[in-house]
Formats: sequence, structure tokens, C-alpha cells
Amino acid sequence: MFTSPQTFGMRKPIATAYREVGASTAIDGASPHKLVSLLYAGLASEIARARGAIARQDVGTKCAAISKAVRIVDEGLRAPLNMQAGGELAANLANLYDYMVRRLTVANLHSDDAVLAECAHLTDTLRQAWDGIADQVHAAAKVAA
Repeated sequence: MFTSPQTFGMRKPIATAYREVGASTAIDGASPHKLVSLLYAGLASEIARARGAIARQDVGTKCAAISKAVRIVDEGLRAPLNMQAGGELAANLANLYDYMVRRLTVANLHSDDAVLAECAHLTDTLRQAWDGIADQVHAAAKVAA
């Protein structure tokens, strides 16, 4: 259902890389299944950060968090979908991700916490379902190896 991992962006300054050492440590050696789980966790975190920023009326943080959430959905979750191999499931996920990007954009434009709550619920549902198939994915990987 997914294509090969892609590299996005340019090389980061050393200070930025240092701050993100915890994230890169989690990524090193992670299975494709675990990487998607980490993307869902990051998406949930950015939505929560945006909701907190709306409550504090911190427009800058809200915009940054929603922008990061959109990038996670677009570049991390939707872009690697293999529409041919993934069939209907990949098409449905692509449509859901498109919807989420549109809703995140609306939330950003209108500082709408209710829309972010909807996105948080969708993310939580996807994350639970994804994490729920972990044993099956790892068992299939062991058989294939």
C-alpha cells in the first residue's frame, strides 16, 4: 500500500538536528508500520498543540502547529500511498487525508477548535486501527523473512 520512504526537505542546521535527536532515535531501525504509527502520534500532538494555542489566542503557534499537521498528512501519510497496489483501501485513505487537510485549513483560517476536535478524533481512530494491526503486520513480516 505504501511506496518507498521519501526524504523531504533540505539538511537541517546542527542545532535543529540536536533538538530532534529523540525523534530520529525513534525512527532509526523502525519498521514501516512503526513509522506510520509515529506519524499518527506526531499528527495528534500537533493538533493538540494547535488547540492549546487557540485557547491561549496564540496565533503564531496555532499556525505553525497546523502547518506541521498538514505536512504530516500530505507528505508523511498521503504521499507514500501506492494507489495501484493498495486498491480501494489506499483510495479511501487518500480521500480521508484530503478531507483532513481541508478541515485543518479551515481550522487554521477560522481558529476553529471544533474542527480541530474532529481532526483529532479522526486521527485517534486511524491510529487505534493502525496500532491494532501491529501483531498481524509483524507476524507477516516474520513469515516473509
